Amino acid sequence: MAERIVVVGGGAGGLELATELGRKLGKKRRAEIILIDRNSTHVWKPLLHEVASGALDSRLAELDYRGQGARTGFRFLVGTLEHIDRKEKTLQLAAIKEDGEEVLAARTVHYDKLVLSVGSVTADFGVEGVPEHCFFLDSTAQADKFHHELLNEFLRVNQALEDGDEQTLDIAIVGGGATGVELAAELVHSVSLLNIYGLTHLDRQHLNVTLVEAGPRLLPALPEGLAHRVQQKLESLGITVILGNPAVRASRDGLQLKDETPVAANLMVWAAGIRAPEFLSKLGLETRKNHQLLVNDYLQTTTDDAVYAIGDCAACAIDDERFVPPRAQSAHQMAKRLAANFIRENKGKSAKPFVYKDRGSLVSLSRFSAVGNLMQSKSLSMSIEGTLARYAYASLYRMHQRALHGWWKMLMIITVDKLNHAVKPRLKLH
Repeated sequence: MAERIVVVGGGAGGLELATELGRKLGKKRRAEIILIDRNSTHVWKPLLHEVASGALDSRLAELDYRGQGARTGFRFLVGTLEHIDRKEKTLQLAAIKEDGEEVLAARTVHYDKLVLSVGSVTADFGVEGVPEHCFFLDSTAQADKFHHELLNEFLRVNQALEDGDEQTLDIAIVGGGATGVELAAELVHSVSLLNIYGLTHLDRQHLNVTLVEAGPRLLPALPEGLAHRVQQKLESLGITVILGNPAVRASRDGLQLKDETPVAANLMVWAAGIRAPEFLSKLGLETRKNHQLLVNDYLQTTTDDAVYAIGDCAACAIDDERFVPPRAQSAHQMAKRLAANFIRENKGKSAKPFVYKDRGSLVSLSRFSAVGNLMQSKSLSMSIEGTLARYAYASLYRMHQRALHGWWKMLMIITVDKLNHAVKPRLKLH
């Protein structure tokens, strides 16, 4: 009987892993590959700030898991992981209910190897009022929900201005990492396109975006000089940047900072730090305080060598002090190494250890610019800005698409994207 490899979580790492294993093992019936996710479609998580701002329609960026499985050789099951019986090597999927009615009963799935790739969620650090009053961008549903509210605010403020009532749209973003910075720039760009769609009164002068960062500077993953230039660019776009003054409370009217400064806001987005989903600490596996699963050099959990973890939910040590950072490139590298190891083991060969290679960090400032540093080695890096950085940033998504579709289909997708961009401006206003 063929070995069964079950992957839980269809994010960047999980979907790439299932796709590669499906092609190399599933199609040849050398192993049975199963992918499980609570959603039916995949959207690359680094694109969610574009979905939230309306720069990208999530429906156009979605990939259907079942279709991908049919093309590449894995089977997809929709469901939410509820329990793992490691002794029996089974996992329990919760029942699926809709409007109080059970659509699908709870199910038990057997595995020989289990890979947990369930990503991460935003950490609210216990700050009062955040869950009730702030939006998060951990999923497509959350990004779509924020966009819906943003569109309502666009319409409300534009109508008020048309009626002669001088108002502004105030948006506060907490977190000066990549998500917060990219969203802030994307919101400014979105407002600049509104007149094309008939909202002629709401412009940049009536949009106030405030970016709040608890630390002393933005983008700690970038060199300090580059991060400072990002701050200057954001401020030149009219964005207020507040550093070293964390938010301590959120209410329906806005934020209160540590020094008691109020930040008025119609909409608030919390993008300050991440953690792994809390349920991982309840599976009987060894975890860190942030619920990440501790793994060894072969990406096996330290408690059970039949259970693996990759991506944001995995705590893989680089040395005695550092862990692999929770980035898309990390998930990509882990998926690639684990897929190669499973294929090697299927052929009777030994696995190779995972070695993380830092390729640097890139940040998009919408259509205005992009910045980043490309790492060639520990001692050699190159800072880039402008057009070159924008192409490098776009290549990250293309690398993900290539892993899922192969070279030829990726090139077709790029061609269609360029044609769509040429015939209409990119802003979702419906």
